[in-house]
Amino acid sequence: MVFKREAFVMKKIALEEHVSTPAVSKIYQNPHAAQTSGAVYAQFIQEHLWGNIDHYIQEMAQNEIDQVVLSLVSPGIQGIPDPKQAVALAKATNDLIDQTYVQTHPHQFSAFACVALQNPQAAAAELERAVRDLGMKGALVNGYTDLPNGQVVYLDDPSMEVFWDKVDELNVPVYLHPRTPKPDQRQIYQGYPGLVGSAWGYTQETAVHAIRLMMSGLFDRHPNLRIILGHLGEGLSQNLPRTQARLYKQRQGATGAKNQKPLTYYLRTNFLATTSGHFDTDAFKSALKAFGPRHLMFSIDFPYVTNEEASNWFEQLQLDPTLKQQVAYQNAADILNP
Repeated sequence: MVFKREAFVMKKIALEEHVSTPAVSKIYQNPHAAQTSGAVYAQFIQEHLWGNIDHYIQEMAQNEIDQVVLSLVSPGIQGIPDPKQAVALAKATNDLIDQTYVQTHPHQFSAFACVALQNPQAAAAELERAVRDLGMKGALVNGYTDLPNGQVVYLDDPSMEVFWDKVDELNVPVYLHPRTPKPDQRQIYQGYPGLVGSAWGYTQETAVHAIRLMMSGLFDRHPNLRIILGHLGEGLSQNLPRTQARLYKQRQGATGAKNQKPLTYYLRTNFLATTSGHFDTDAFKSALKAFGPRHLMFSIDFPYVTNEEASNWFEQLQLDPTLKQQVAYQNAADILNP
């Protein structure tokens, strides 16, 4: 699907909209359980993670959402330790999302590919297939990737270079989506399980992951890479300047950093942010300043947030009309159609 570049109607593109195929839901039973959801909320999520397409499209129309980019719910493929199983399920999932949503409703739906980074070479090959053959718009990676024997790997690991080479070659974005912190890193949440997931743990985990990418030198090797962060940038718009300032105070060689430019340079150059699931006007203004007007995009986080909630908040934002259309639609259209 090619996203139409029109700026005279307040249409919206949403980029962090989740699905869970029957096969994936069976593996995790309840993908939303880490959020300790209430019964009504949990039922709503379960009913809207797969299928129910006509109702989905009706809600999109009611809220002036022109198009959405679908992606596999967290932890998705990243949570499967067995590399062979992960590779096979990634391919099957991409095919099923394409067949169920995109092929049947190409004007409403596109998708980010899921990739099995348990095998970076296979992930690169699947991304190429998904982009070239299925028309997918890039990849969405749900945080760190589980490996056999309880190990995990982050996207700055040297083994991931083959994947980043392919991303660079294809000129597509990667959406870095949260997952819950590793179980052995959750002691600080003991007694407060509601904080482990989207209430707090997601942001902490993903922000550090993004900083790892910056400090690894990835964007010096691949200066054209584009990483999308949800939730108005996972708190980096306010916190990254202090991180950068404190790193400068450390002795040379003590930080582990390989980056050649300030962290805030990469944030503004290589990162984009969406409004998904974070509808606070002050936080929006902070993200707008940090990321820049060309790197901020509307999103919802459906079905964890309703289309109506996100759209109602966005409509009341007091922004210059041209800037508002840019955030609502144009920036996404540009990055999805390089």
